[in-house]
Amino acid sequence: MMQAGVLSIPQGIEDLCDPSRTALLVYDMQAGIRSQVADGDRVVARCATGLAAARAAGMRVVFTRHLSAPKPWMGVTQYRTAMAWQRTDDPSAVRPWFLRDAAGSRIVPELEPTADELVLDKLAMSAFEGTPLAFALRDCGITGLAIAGIALEIGIEPTARHATDLGIIPIILQDACGAGERQAGERAMETLRFVGEALICDVDTFCERVRGHRDGS
Repeated sequence: MMQAGVLSIPQGIEDLCDPSRTALLVYDMQAGIRSQVADGDRVVARCATGLAAARAAGMRVVFTRHLSAPKPWMGVTQYRTAMAWQRTDDPSAVRPWFLRDAAGSRIVPELEPTADELVLDKLAMSAFEGTPLAFALRDCGITGLAIAGIALEIGIEPTARHATDLGIIPIILQDACGAGERQAGERAMETLRFVGEALICDVDTFCERVRGHRDGS
């Protein structure tokens, strides 16, 4: 930590490894999203490793699920997004992919949330938009948010940038984040590095630091 008057300013992951002050966000690890990512199985495995360490340390865990609104509730932005993703210029051809009870909307079984973990549904890309995530983090005194999941270029970068605007320090678990398009994912990571707001580390480093804090080392 660095000091600025009465403020303690975290400089690295080791300064944010206290499970009482940092939470883990597992972003949109749903069956229908995993299937669209070439290395989805690797991302699931890396997420599972980080999740196990967080759970063992008693860290709070929150999952997001991206949902599609039923067509009568789809507005202009949702139609535009769906048309872009489904590569059609015909609004009538759009199909809601992630309805609430659809199989593709479910979190993958390898990462099944426990009864003690928060699951938030969203329509937007940022995990903070339209959800109570910011309130829940502030209410629990959380100042750091480790993020893993899919997809870097679509939702994780916006979530990390939004976290900073809310006074929460994002920690990107780089090897536990997948991208729908490899080059777009690499550009998203380069942007996060350039801006410098997020801390970036790999899952093994995250697990080591969390275990070290749990063990008092």
